Amino acid sequence: MSDAVRSLREAARAGATERRRLVISVLLGFGAVAAATALMICSGYLISRAAQRPDILRLSAVIVAVRALALSRSLLRYGERLSSHDAALRLLGRTRALFYRRIAPLVPGDLGGPRSGDLLARFVGDVDTLQDLYLRALAPPITAALVICAASITAWLFLPAAGPVVFVSLLVAATVVPALAALMSHASGRRQAPARAALSSELVETIDGAAELAVAGRAEERISRLREADARLARVARGDALAAGATTALGSLVAGLAVVWLLLAVVPAVRDGSLAGVLAASLAFLVLASFEGVAPLQLAARRLSACAEAARRLSELTSRRPSIIDPPVPRALPLGGDLLLDGVAVRYASSAGGATGPWVLRDVNLRLRSGAHLALQGASGAGKTTLAQLLVRFRDPDAGTLTLGGVDVRELTQDDLRSAVVLAAQDAHLFDTTLRENILLARRDASDEEIFGALAEAGAEAWARALPDGLDTRLGEAGCLVSGGERQRVALARAFLSRARFLILDEPTAHLDRDTAESIMRTIARSNGGRGVLVITHGDAGLDEFDEVLSLRDGVIVS
Repeated sequence: MSDAVRSLREAARAGATERRRLVISVLLGFGAVAAATALMICSGYLISRAAQRPDILRLSAVIVAVRALALSRSLLRYGERLSSHDAALRLLGRTRALFYRRIAPLVPGDLGGPRSGDLLARFVGDVDTLQDLYLRALAPPITAALVICAASITAWLFLPAAGPVVFVSLLVAATVVPALAALMSHASGRRQAPARAALSSELVETIDGAAELAVAGRAEERISRLREADARLARVARGDALAAGATTALGSLVAGLAVVWLLLAVVPAVRDGSLAGVLAASLAFLVLASFEGVAPLQLAARRLSACAEAARRLSELTSRRPSIIDPPVPRALPLGGDLLLDGVAVRYASSAGGATGPWVLRDVNLRLRSGAHLALQGASGAGKTTLAQLLVRFRDPDAGTLTLGGVDVRELTQDDLRSAVVLAAQDAHLFDTTLRENILLARRDASDEEIFGALAEAGAEAWARALPDGLDTRLGEAGCLVSGGERQRVALARAFLSRARFLILDEPTAHLDRDTAESIMRTIARSNGGRGVLVITHGDAGLDEFDEVLSLRDGVIVS
């Protein structure tokens, strides 16, 4: 577990604000337990003393103390919850940002192809699980140590023989019981994250493909798989619940035995007069209240296995080294020049590892000039998408060079290259937000006039102006509230809005009817702005207006 947690030590390293809040939460937590213990001590004394029927004035101080301690306990507990959760959520945000920063360079080639639901489970569920490291692993042991020391000293001050009893009882509750809890929940804790991820994957894929599954008559099959995944997670959760119930019962048993043991030391002291009888109940209540400070350790022990598994799953992704990295001393982005592929060859690794697979591209030569409109045709699987990924350096060629303005792109930073060369991938994603926000992804500082200009270049200005809410119209999840042709034009407008000198459009007319596809291709061919445009397509609709149409066959570009 320690290795997995250490792999995310950068995320766990709290800043000054988080450290201060964690310290405050420990002190407030200790204060809350101390107030609760003092409240029980005073209550025990008040009950015992009231049974002797003294004058009410003799009890007034204790009555006021009980009221004050009751209020103090609630306020301190609220403050502890507020401070600890604030620190945990801040650290959680930092961890999620770190996780995102580490996996972003792995897209698309080095991520390893996890299912989308599993990736979502790691990004949300596993990262959320790590907050237990702060809420239930850091603060509770320190609070428990302070409570054990304070309760033992207080009991010793009441009766010297009571100090060791309280210390040993609380020590057992703080060590033996959590150890047993960890042992009992170890297996279920390690299985929960994968089981939850499997269920999330099934849910995400089922929801995303609900329409296709219904048409194909596979709905019942998917529902059956969902039920199986849910049943597996339920079985694991029941194991954790059983461990929780067993250790909670064991903790209560230890507390009860501690009271009995304490009474065995207190009764003789009361009999021989070394301890006032009214204080016997106070000591018994002291023990019971002190167990509030060590009880959270049982939950911490159970959750540590889950935290370790979550850390391992996150580390599995974040420890990967991206194959595409920036040079130590990058060169400046050239202000002009062509995008040139010279003798480029690419092959993918075989299943056994190593670059021993078949060649996808062989001796590819391509020059894209500013203002030129080129089309590249090829059958599915011919390597068109691989070529598009090379042009924005999502991967590097195994042979040959790619230059921009005469500079090898490996000598440029990825951000500089992708500011000059933009890829609009096949099935470009539209987010469930407004038309404006979807287009502004290309350039956040663009004005509405510039957005409409990009829409006009994509042949969609009239459509956008006719929308009920104009640019504030929501497009729905993945653009489900607009047609396929409109989705493609929004994606084109997003590309046109960028200040890129070269646009690489990968299958911009995929899944569209021929008339719509031809209209969009003619719009692209007539676009201006001095950009070089390369359209990669498997069809032939609307290609007659392009400057040149090339073909990709057997990994080689031919005219």
